Amino acid sequence: MKLAPKVVMVGLGYIGLPTAALIASKKIKVHGVDINQRVVNTINEGKIHIIEPDLDGIVKNVVEKGILKADIKPAKADVFLIAVPTPFKNDHEPDISFVESATNLIIPYLSKGNLFVIESTSPVGTTEKMTELIFSKRPELKNEIFIAYCPERVLPGKILYELENNDRVIGGLNAKSTEKALSFYSLFVKGNLHATNARTAEMCKLVENSYRDVNIAFANELSIICERAKINVWDLINLANKHPRVKILQPGCGVGGHCIAVDPWFLVSDYKEEAKVIGMARNVNDYKADWVVDKIKKAAQKFEKTKGKKPEIACMGLAFKPDIDDLRESPALFITKTLINQGFKVIAVEPNIESYKSIKITEYEEALKKADIIAFLVAHKTFRNFINESKKIVFDFCGIHKNN
Repeated sequence: MKLAPKVVMVGLGYIGLPTAALIASKKIKVHGVDINQRVVNTINEGKIHIIEPDLDGIVKNVVEKGILKADIKPAKADVFLIAVPTPFKNDHEPDISFVESATNLIIPYLSKGNLFVIESTSPVGTTEKMTELIFSKRPELKNEIFIAYCPERVLPGKILYELENNDRVIGGLNAKSTEKALSFYSLFVKGNLHATNARTAEMCKLVENSYRDVNIAFANELSIICERAKINVWDLINLANKHPRVKILQPGCGVGGHCIAVDPWFLVSDYKEEAKVIGMARNVNDYKADWVVDKIKKAAQKFEKTKGKKPEIACMGLAFKPDIDDLRESPALFITKTLINQGFKVIAVEPNIESYKSIKITEYEEALKKADIIAFLVAHKTFRNFINESKKIVFDFCGIHKNN
């Protein structure tokens, strides 16, 4: 691509908006598309609707310069990127209806020579299915457009840096599509670009997150074992990791986010007989949240029996990981909701959001004063100065004070 292409990005969420902003920062015109009019309006005002370091400044800059524009409808372009959610349906089956809807949305705008790339995490074979969908409605485009799959590899809180600097795996439906996609991504990615085919690229994304899920499951299971054995799991992991070939991860109250808590199920769903360890790891990580609920409940029941009143329980953190506002698949949110639904008096604390549906968000300091039981669920920086001067019942499920 000798001339900077015009890009359409469908989906302006946690991945789509930072990607669109990064591309636009390279002076490539981007037409962002989202079905949420509020999101569209917010972006066109040069503002953002998510929390991500440095993103607000870049969005403001590229919007003011007219390089990034948001709309609820696509436009003609050279490159079309799909970055929409892939949630569950039924019993942890992958739902690609959002990818399908996004593809249907852009089909009328496709032209000869265009590049179509799916970035959404998808089951193996999704790119081929979307190809069939495109050609079923636009048969004249067969062999005339380039189609590829390129998953993101980013960490919330460092998305912009990792989008630009991390290596990317790019798999086309054929060699020419791969080459076309490599050429495009080289315009804004400094990391190495690794060529493969679409099916392998799709599997690669699922495998990466399944690998991490399995390793976290080991740490979470270890924390449950250590509780019963009356051993400090944080000290144990620190000592075990002194071994030159051992690197145990840190346990938490489960696993959340739209990637690690979701992607392994795609493999389990499609390969039920083969994905034994992956499925067991998912169950361990889901169980950890139930285990945390049970620990808090038993402490609350003992408190009520001793003190003659129901305790106020401070659930410290609702996000799925520290210092972000992302609540997707959050075990901390699940734990908080479960305790509320079971009739416990819960004080919810989440410093990165102002409100969440029917749950009242309480300030950190106020919660500490009111609570009888304090349960640290997410290791937010805000919580690290906590000192239990009043000798309240405290649970540390995320290792917030493991070094104190």
